[in-house]
Amino acid sequence: MEEGLGESLLIDEAKPLIRNGRSSSTTDYYCEDMSGRGCQSKPYTTTAVVVLSTLVAVCGSFCYGCASGYSSPAESGIREDLGLSVAAYSVFGSIMTVGGMIGAILSGKLADIFGRRSVILLNFSFKEYRSRFVINLVIVIFKNKKISSQLTSCVDVKNQAMGLSEIFCTMGWLAIAFTKDSLWLDLGRLSIGFGVGIVSYVVPVYIAEIAPKDLRGVFTSTNQLMSTCGFSLVYLIGNVISWRSLALLGVIPCLLQLIGLFFIPESPRWLAKIGREKEFENALQRLRGKNADCSEEAADIRDHLETSQQHSEAGILDLFQRKYANSLIIGVGLMLLQQFGGVSALAYYASTIFEEADVSSSIGTTAVAIIQIPAVVLGVLLMDKAGRRPLLLISASGLCFFYILIGSAYCLQAAHHLKELTPIVVLIGFLGASVANSIGMSGIPWVIMSEIFPLNVKASAGSLVTLVNWSCSWIVTYFFNFIMEWSSAGDSLSISLFLTNMSPFGVYAATVLFIAKMVPETKGQTLEEIQASISTGLITLDSDGSAEPSSTAEQFSATSSMLCAVTNWKEFQ
Repeated sequence: MEEGLGESLLIDEAKPLIRNGRSSSTTDYYCEDMSGRGCQSKPYTTTAVVVLSTLVAVCGSFCYGCASGYSSPAESGIREDLGLSVAAYSVFGSIMTVGGMIGAILSGKLADIFGRRSVILLNFSFKEYRSRFVINLVIVIFKNKKISSQLTSCVDVKNQAMGLSEIFCTMGWLAIAFTKDSLWLDLGRLSIGFGVGIVSYVVPVYIAEIAPKDLRGVFTSTNQLMSTCGFSLVYLIGNVISWRSLALLGVIPCLLQLIGLFFIPESPRWLAKIGREKEFENALQRLRGKNADCSEEAADIRDHLETSQQHSEAGILDLFQRKYANSLIIGVGLMLLQQFGGVSALAYYASTIFEEADVSSSIGTTAVAIIQIPAVVLGVLLMDKAGRRPLLLISASGLCFFYILIGSAYCLQAAHHLKELTPIVVLIGFLGASVANSIGMSGIPWVIMSEIFPLNVKASAGSLVTLVNWSCSWIVTYFFNFIMEWSSAGDSLSISLFLTNMSPFGVYAATVLFIAKMVPETKGQTLEEIQASISTGLITLDSDGSAEPSSTAEQFSATSSMLCAVTNWKEFQ
């Protein structure tokens, strides 16, 4: 299988691509017409298959949004019906992130073994399951790439895996809906967490790998759009229906995705990676349109794949090498800053925060639900026009301002000054923070994560980055509810300390600096171009924010000696 792939690569490199009187190389998109004038290849138009594939994939994101928003409107009903204490409900609210951590650890490897779409489906028959188990055993025990590749080619795994996540999510929602005690409540939430932990990595990666480069940002950001729609729907409906009915509502997107996955193609890049050339070409042609010329894009994918396959499949420890330093710093850094800013706590416990500020929880959560959707739509529309960096900078700067506003309101309340203004200021600050977060920091880190890692490290890197995100989310969501409880005896002083002194403002101020210094602009570039520019060395940014490799001296001045020691630790062993 590998030899066949190598031969096809040699053939593609040896001869130029000829189409309608034009010639072009296999490594760029420049062409020359009959008069000798240079021209750029025509961008692909959006096809119905790309749109359908994206819509099916983001059903998982919709489920993620429902799960993220569920704990806020359901809190009073669950605590009253099941008699849960603050500590017990904090476990329920945060245990989804524990499941997310487990799902994150496995998500990259599952996506690499079973495929992007397949990790969402997992439609095994028993015979297929036994075959896949044997293949996985060979991969894990013998680590024999050639044998496992040959075995993989013998088993059709197209319909085997984005539904693994939805199966766990469906079981989790049903467990919550029909629970009689806190044990099944927590197990259901844990199961949902495992499912959405896989979804949070696989969905943006799948969409990034199937979308045309000029529209990749728009399509990938629909992941965040649908997550916000799910979040907002739960906030709206949660005010009028019981928490059990709300849990049953979460099953609907899971079932829609499980059905839709039978009608969409697998990621062409994953098919090329495992040597399934015919299916790779068919999937790419189907995505780009029946009459589209995909030869340039196919050659680009093969060329980048050949380069990446010169290196062995990287594990977690292999990521800490200089050539992956930029991608790792950007991916992990954005996820750390996103979660330690506290936005997950605001989402999970919005009702309690509003009540603490004497704001009606139903009015507050309804307002948040309404305002978030147009904010995310605006971010989606601007993604491939304004670019990733400007939206991230605007988002982080806005969060800084609105956190100061919220913190100031609680400080004034604690000092018994202008207490009558606290409700309106907190509501304005909360809505402003929700808008700022929705435009950039909520979704764009996932878009960038799906773009910056080469194929040979994407599984390990994606798992690590997703694990960091869920781990930080657990820390914030678990302890925040205790801070809220402690504040009840101190006129909200603890909340003011949390919102102003204990990190969020400082985190987002640091985020602005991090984005300005480290995060490159990726709009309008192929995945292969992005990864090549980032992996050449520690990056500097030119005037428009695009990635440019820097000199050796500039590389060392761009990072601290500690970073150099960490990224090169393996060389000294």
